Amino acid sequence: MREAYHAELDAISDGLVEMANLVGSAIGLATTALLDADLQLAESVISTDAKVDDLQRDLENRAIAVLARQQPVATDLRQVVTSLRMSADLERSGDLAQHVAKLTRMRHPQRAVPRDLRRTVLEMGQLAQRLMAQAAEVIITQDVKAALQLEQDDDRMDELHRVIFQHLMDEKWQHGVETAVDVTLVGRYYERFADHAVSVAQRLIYLVTGEHADELPPTAL
Repeated sequence: MREAYHAELDAISDGLVEMANLVGSAIGLATTALLDADLQLAESVISTDAKVDDLQRDLENRAIAVLARQQPVATDLRQVVTSLRMSADLERSGDLAQHVAKLTRMRHPQRAVPRDLRRTVLEMGQLAQRLMAQAAEVIITQDVKAALQLEQDDDRMDELHRVIFQHLMDEKWQHGVETAVDVTLVGRYYERFADHAVSVAQRLIYLVTGEHADELPPTAL
């Protein structure tokens, strides 16, 4: 009975890792589609979001079944509840990757991102994918220090987000209002995607330690 119980908990954790890997791949592909105006690739990202939603529903059903049948306590209870919250972060991340892809579709065959911002947006996309890969890894390893490092790595995304706004506010901006809106949205999508990856890491910290990241003693930092 205990083996089956722990197998259920492991299945929930595996589902989170699968979701994280899927949305991480989606944001990478969405970035390529955005910068190359690749409609076919954008459509594949858009359709992939349904799988993310299915995974979240399956994980929720598993978690509710564990709560109902096993009535977990202590760390096991934290794992189930935290997993539900992580799955919400990951599902939202999938939505954000889909938003990037939908912007590609809306502006096709034109490119939504002007040439002078392509490098910045490319770095944002690569960083978003890397942060989500790190989030998947900390779910597997339950490494608190790695989870804390992820939040520090997110600082670069905030810097890139500021670069976007510096371009938009520059009096030399010549790409018009529509492109300004597109670029503003793109920057926000990546910034929020990164925030969800950080949130997953923070929830992992709580799962392992029973404390939130800002409550940890200095020795843990």
